This record gives sequence, C-alpha cells and structure tokens, in this order.
Amino acid sequence: MHDNFVLLSGCSGGGKSTLLAELRARGHHVVEEPGRRIVCEELAGDQKALPWVDPAAFARRAIEMTLADRQAARALSGWVFFDRGLIDAASALDAVTGDDALKRLCAAHRYHRRVFMAPPWPEIYVTDGERQHEFEASLVEYQRLATAIPALGYEAVTLPKTSAIARADFVLSTLSCGTI
Repeated sequence: MHDNFVLLSGCSGGGKSTLLAELRARGHHVVEEPGRRIVCEELAGDQKALPWVDPAAFARRAIEMTLADRQAARALSGWVFFDRGLIDAASALDAVTGDDALKRLCAAHRYHRRVFMAPPWPEIYVTDGERQHEFEASLVEYQRLATAIPALGYEAVTLPKTSAIARADFVLSTLSCGTI
C-alpha cells in the first residue's frame, strides 16, 4: 500500500484535472488521467480502443496504464495525486464485461485511505474531443464509483464545488496539512 498515493475520482467533468493543475502548481507530484491519454493516442492511431468504439478494450488499456503509472510513482516522495486510477478503470471494465477485476486488482494496489470524489457539477461540465459522452453518462459513472469506493474500504470524501484553489486547500487540509 502507498499511503502517499491519493486518488481523485468521481464524475467526469467535475473539475479533477483543474484541481490537479493547482496541486502541481503547489509542487506536488501528479499523474494525469489515463483515459484522456489513451483517447489522444487512439485518435492518432488505429482508434480501436476508444471508449465509444470498444469500452472493454479502453478499460483494459486504462488498467495497464494505471498499473504502469503506479509503478513509476513508487520512486516519488511526498503526496502523489492521481487523476483517476485503478478503481475507475477496473470498475469500468466490470461494468461492460462483468469481469471481477475491481476486487481482484484493487485489493493488491491500494491508495491512501481517503479518496476524493468530484461530485456531478453540470454548471462546469463540457464535452470535447476526448470526452464525448453526455452529462447523464457521467452521472451513471459517478454512481458506480460512489458505490465501489466505500465497498473497497476507502473513505469517500466529496470535493466542494468551489475554486481549484479552495479545493486544493481542502484536499491538503484533509490530508493533515499536506504531510505524510
């Protein structure tokens, strides 16, 4: 278990990436969302593992990328903030295939006991070339994660709907003033 690995999860378009940018600006280590990286790679390639083409292939790639990200982050000290992670990818694979990847993988690869959840926030939600699903699909995703995270023994902490600066203050305060 890596107590310094902090997961930001929750609703698509809920401000996780903006929060991550603020945490990076404050000198913390961050790991970008696997899903967006995969979509960029796939759009430049054969496009077979796009989430709207083959959701299972996309989720499997996200699991592989997340495991590689975690391995690379082992060498980092201090807080390491992940924009989505293994729980997100494995729960997506479970949802589309019925595979029990969630419990199997997530038991062996833990994050800090508190997982920060970006709640649905329709006022800031936008689609783009990498996020093509509508807000309603984000709500389904959020509900799936809101159920999975506590079931895996984590404390789900809902992020306030406020500025990235205030959110970063909230996260660091919740993590005991930013110390490990």
